[in-house]
Amino acid sequence: MLDHETPYAALRGQNAEKVRAEIRAGRYARHTAGLAPGKLQCNLAILPEDVALDFMRFCQRNPKPCPVVGVGDTGDPMLRTLGADIDIRTDVPQYRVYRDGTLAEEVSDIRALWRDDLVAVALGCSFTFENALMEAGIPVRHIDEDKTVPMYSSSLALTPAGPFGGTMVITMRPIHESRVEDAVRISAAFPQAHGAPVAIGDPAEVGIDDLNTPDWGEAVEVRADEVPVFWACGVTPQNVLLQAQLPLCITHKPGCMLIADAGERSDTNVLSRYPTQDNTN
Repeated sequence: MLDHETPYAALRGQNAEKVRAEIRAGRYARHTAGLAPGKLQCNLAILPEDVALDFMRFCQRNPKPCPVVGVGDTGDPMLRTLGADIDIRTDVPQYRVYRDGTLAEEVSDIRALWRDDLVAVALGCSFTFENALMEAGIPVRHIDEDKTVPMYSSSLALTPAGPFGGTMVITMRPIHESRVEDAVRISAAFPQAHGAPVAIGDPAEVGIDDLNTPDWGEAVEVRADEVPVFWACGVTPQNVLLQAQLPLCITHKPGCMLIADAGERSDTNVLSRYPTQDNTN
């Protein structure tokens, strides 16, 4: 890391290329929620080629938490389908390195760890549809409070493939009770960013004991006139990779995403279909 750290506020409104440049230079190593609006944000899994096909099968069988948006060639750190100059070794704010199912280290650069047999898989992230929520007048509290979205291990079972299986990780956003239906419809238009929620309301129904103690990220308040809404989370494959106890795998640190040059992908023009907050009063 360099001595100078670029503040989060300074990157709000900057384009994807500028944000990645700050990350690559080591000047920004925090969460990416709310950065590069309109661009696809991606979760990351890097694993050896000999288990990559099983992992792709797992993602195909569990598209809600694991929507694949890009796959690199074996040994090639450049994700060319997502941008002209995306180096998967340097362009994520923080990485997690797992060895034999144990978190070995967190680093901001994995050039020294890169091998000729590694395959990078990029998966869609719910940060993508958050921009649409905000443009429709639905506040996203963790962005407003400069926090990492709260993430929880759930009781929702996944369909296994090879050594990969387990339960889904989910995110929570408090939504005003009058806007829950809008939030569902807007997010449903982004199937490559986890789509519609997997649960709404009582956290106990998905195996969460306490919303104030997330497994990853930071807790946010759920106010009296709000409903907790839960979406599938791209940390799911990270958890699955850990449980598979691979000799080596590398992921993003939760909340610290890869920002692509590719635009957000939706089934339709979301904002033309759903009213802003002003139109619902």
